[in-house]
Amino acid sequence: MDKLLSLIFTVVFSYLFGSLNSAIIVCRAWKKQDIRDYGSKNAGLTNVLRVYGKGPALATLLCDLAKGVIAVVLCRIVVHKGFGVVLFDDPRFIGYVAGLCVMIGHCFPVFYGFHGGKGVLLAATTLLAIDPLTCVLSVSVFIILVAVTKYVSVGSICAAVAYPTFTFLMQNFVYSGGYAVVPNTLVALCICILIIYLHKPNIIRLKNGTENKFGQKKKEQ
Repeated sequence: MDKLLSLIFTVVFSYLFGSLNSAIIVCRAWKKQDIRDYGSKNAGLTNVLRVYGKGPALATLLCDLAKGVIAVVLCRIVVHKGFGVVLFDDPRFIGYVAGLCVMIGHCFPVFYGFHGGKGVLLAATTLLAIDPLTCVLSVSVFIILVAVTKYVSVGSICAAVAYPTFTFLMQNFVYSGGYAVVPNTLVALCICILIIYLHKPNIIRLKNGTENKFGQKKKEQ
C-alpha cells in the first residue's frame, strides 16, 4: 500500500507542480502578455528569449531550473523518508517518475488549457537532480548539435534520444544499477518520446527548410 501511495503522490504532485508554467507566469508578471500569443506561440524558454529578450528568458530559466529540481528532490524526500519506500531498491527511480510527470504537467498544464512548453529544459533539470553525470553527457549532445547545425530543435531531439541511451549505458555499466536499470531506462524513454512528439512541427519545418536557426529572426511560415 505504501508503494502505491508513494507513486500516487509522486504522479499527482509532480503533474500539478509542472503545470505551473514558468514562461507563462514570468511573461504575464513582467510584460502583462501571454507568451503563447507571440513568436512560435510556444510557452518555452526559446520563444521567451526570441520574443522578450534576455531578462524574461533568464527569469524563466531560473524558475524552470527550480521547478525540475524541487519536484525530484521533494518527491524523493517524501517517498523515501515519509513513506519509507525505495522502489526497485534504487532511489533514482522515483526521481525519474517525478521527472516524467512534472514534464507532462509542463507540456500539458491543467491550469493553462493543456497547452504548455516542450519540456527540453525541464528534462535537463530533472535529470540534473537524478543523475548529474548522465545530464552532463546529454546536455553535451545538445550543445554540440546546436553549435554544428544552429538548430535548437535538432539539438533538443538528439539530446532526447541520448537521454535514455546514456541512462541505460551509465546505470548498466558504470553504476551497476541491478534490476532498476530497465525501469529507469523505460521512464527515460517515455521522456524521450514525449520530447520528440512535441517537436513534430519542428521536424516538419526542418524538412521544408523553414525552421529557424538559433539567433535568427522568425521566418514566415
